[in-house]
Amino acid sequence: MRDFVFSCVGTLTEIRGEIERASEERADLLHRLSAGHDVVLAAELRKLDDRIAALWELHRQARAQARFGDRDEIIRRARLEERIDRAA
Repeated sequence: MRDFVFSCVGTLTEIRGEIERASEERADLLHRLSAGHDVVLAAELRKLDDRIAALWELHRQARAQARFGDRDEIIRRARLEERIDRAA
């Protein structure tokens, strides 16, 4: 369990670092776009925004897994408890 927590923390740190790099790139793109509209830069900004949103979602999932455990294991335990409750 301890190794699992450390691996999640490492993963969270890596994801957070990637979010920060993408955010810096986004700020640079916004600065370049402030000089005048460029269709290519605007498309690149949309892609980067999507990537940042996906990274945040991944961060939320990794944080939840670190806190509560593997999703499949949680579901398996819940189903087992449900079967025990029905049998009682």
